[in-house]
Amino acid sequence: MILGAVVLALVALAAFIWSLRSGQYDDPTGAAARVLLDNDRPE
Repeated sequence: MILGAVVLALVALAAFIWSLRSGQYDDPTGAAARVLLDNDRPE
């Protein structure tokens, strides 16, 4: 059971490092502002 927890923690750490390197957290302020814009209405 401990081995499973360690493996799961390593997988989660690897996924987090991958997301950092792929630029998932580059512009959190801009993403938060884009949520408030209503661009789905037809003109």
